Amino acid sequence: MTTRRNVLMILGGGVIAAAGGAGSWATTRDPSRARLPWETAKTVTPDSDPRRYALSHAILAPNPHNRQPWVADLSVDDEVTLFCQADRRLPHTDPFDRQITIGLGCFSELLIMAAAEAGYRVDANFFPAGEPQPRLDDRPVARFHFAPDAGVKRDPLFTQVFDRRSNKEPYDTTRPVPGAELQKIGNAVSHVDRGETVDPARTKQLRELAWQAMDIEMRTHRTAKESIDLLRIGKSEIEANPDGIDLPGPLFEALDTFGMMSRDDMLDTNSTVFKQQMDAMRGPFDTAMGFIWLKTQGNSRTGQIAAGRDYVRINLAATAQGIAMQPFSQALQEYEEMAPMFTKLRERLGIGTSETLQMFARIGYGSPQKPAPRWPVDTRIRSA
Repeated sequence: MTTRRNVLMILGGGVIAAAGGAGSWATTRDPSRARLPWETAKTVTPDSDPRRYALSHAILAPNPHNRQPWVADLSVDDEVTLFCQADRRLPHTDPFDRQITIGLGCFSELLIMAAAEAGYRVDANFFPAGEPQPRLDDRPVARFHFAPDAGVKRDPLFTQVFDRRSNKEPYDTTRPVPGAELQKIGNAVSHVDRGETVDPARTKQLRELAWQAMDIEMRTHRTAKESIDLLRIGKSEIEANPDGIDLPGPLFEALDTFGMMSRDDMLDTNSTVFKQQMDAMRGPFDTAMGFIWLKTQGNSRTGQIAAGRDYVRINLAATAQGIAMQPFSQALQEYEEMAPMFTKLRERLGIGTSETLQMFARIGYGSPQKPAPRWPVDTRIRSA
């Protein structure tokens, strides 16, 4: 879901002024406890168990709607077995679990990077019990075997793990992204094929197509509701459930408290709130300064994992260049109402009939963002 934070600029009115004058209350509304896993990972050492060290970094991976679908089993010495938690999938916008699998690929890449940083080689076996289709099931997504290796190569991208963000705010339209910088980002791809553009005319066309896809998603009740149901508004909701789509801060809490952010109104396409919401959500689309995309031959589960591994790599590479990045996944989604945009985007990007467009992300220069909420690592370990 593209940011709803900009809704504040339109919906606020007198309630914003009142909330802004709440003094000490307003200063306490940051959901800092939900971001503690980012700080905790900085203090973990691999001395006692390199697997926990690796997992503490892997849980910081980007993933769709911040669902954090990963569950790790540590019951076998020197191994991590990765599973998908079924109730964290997105059945309406991601009916075949393609995007969720990509998120698990992002997790896998960070785990392998962190293990190398600790001096361990990881041998990864993806879908050891077979690739589940058409959806993921209770079979393992991956089995990672850890072995000490003094010669294992460390990845320089790992230094960007704590600064990496999915920046959902509008970007600076006065600052074009140099083609050379985009090339450096693209060079981080190791597993799949990529494409990119910063051409102004092409970027403008892709902005509009991406927005049309978002418009479809928001006007399709079941897909919009899937996102609305995952809103976490204000400190208490975010810290109680540090996943989904977070809307932090005293102003959002005030709007919610006074009934100006009704979830029902957000879903009612005839409501004033819906119209204002759509106007506010357009900003990130109109400020994309270029795009980068990833594609695979076919659409196997292992290909989806590979796309996730490369997506987090280009996100880290963009961070190293001071460039912001955000996935625009709407036109890639495989449900009936999205089919026309799904086809148009593939045609516009030159995706072949045997290829699958796995990721499509905007780039640009954006303001600094705080890290996204995360569940503590121990909550994502099934047994130890």
